Amino acid sequence: MSKPLHKNSRPTKIDDFIVNAVKEKRPETVEELVQLVQKEFSISKKEAMKHIIDLSNKGKLKFGELSFPSTLKGYIFSVKAAWYCTTIALALATSITVFTIPENAFPMVYTRYLLGSIFVLFLPGFCLLKALFPQKELDNIERAALSIVMSLTMVPITSFLLNYTQWGITTTSTTLSLLTLTIIFATAAIIREHQAKLKED
Repeated sequence: MSKPLHKNSRPTKIDDFIVNAVKEKRPETVEELVQLVQKEFSISKKEAMKHIIDLSNKGKLKFGELSFPSTLKGYIFSVKAAWYCTTIALALATSITVFTIPENAFPMVYTRYLLGSIFVLFLPGFCLLKALFPQKELDNIERAALSIVMSLTMVPITSFLLNYTQWGITTTSTTLSLLTLTIIFATAAIIREHQAKLKED
């Protein structure tokens, strides 16, 4: 004769499944976790949410764990990677203004000067530092200062190298070179940052 199941065995199984699902299947949202629970146990959304909230109240589950995208694509389009999208947008906007706004187009040329200053004096160095130090090894002041220093170092080196190419040192060649470096460093940085956060979990 088989022993009767304990009345708490099913809730315990559900709780265990939720904890393991967060670790192994890495749902990116609470909604995804609820769907996994419903699929496994055929329970209502309300009941699944009750288990998740109970686990959270007991400290066995943190909602922050569910908001981290496990894929690089998901991470890039999340709030956590806003710096990446902002950097790429600024770099592209600067390049467009350089090629579309002439020097004598006042007052629009001031937009070109403003974006150009950020592009030359900050973005390349910032992206390189993010690639080298993807986590919070540096505070904001140190990162900002070093970004300017690195940018001021990279621009002359880039111009020096361009001088020995067929393109020479021109506005077009310099802009496109810095744009390429910024995108490469930023992409390397976002990949390393995502990998580092995955290891933390």
